[in-house]
Amino acid sequence: MRWLAIAVLGLLMVSCSTTPSGPYATLAEGARDTSAAEKLNRKAADLIDSAPADAESLFREALTKDVFYGPAHNNLGVVFMNQGKLYEAANEFEWARKLLPDSPHPRINLALTMECAGRTDEAFRGYIAALEVAPECVAAMQGAAMIVVSRGRDDDRLERWLDNITLRGETAQWKAWAHAHSDTL
Repeated sequence: MRWLAIAVLGLLMVSCSTTPSGPYATLAEGARDTSAAEKLNRKAADLIDSAPADAESLFREALTKDVFYGPAHNNLGVVFMNQGKLYEAANEFEWARKLLPDSPHPRINLALTMECAGRTDEAFRGYIAALEVAPECVAAMQGAAMIVVSRGRDDDRLERWLDNITLRGETAQWKAWAHAHSDTL
């Protein structure tokens, strides 16, 4: 499950006397501290695997500094996904996707969450969305190819994906898997 921690993002608790309180309450002008959010996010990212509760707390703190800091949303989503809190994870990945329009990571993480929830069609669309943003993203190719192969679908892109995974797969297992399925085409 370590490969699930592909990217970085989170949740927040903002309170302000002139605005409603809550995790995504509107911040007063000038209240965002992106630098602090970035530092907290980096610190928390190092703790995702070893101390997830501490990481969650730091991601939440990062988002109190800047609710619009996408990487903290993404990373908080990873923490939730690892805890099996799929609804919460999907919510954070949606925030991250909107805040990081050029990054494939929130889309891949959302696709992984959909797969965990048994929503394969939505997962496939998520991988394709990641490939639209980053056409050479191997992680997205791996996810899309796995779904195509496992469902016995016919997709013109599969051969190219398998070739790319065979050469650039994230692990030796992915490379071997792609090579074995390339031979069956």
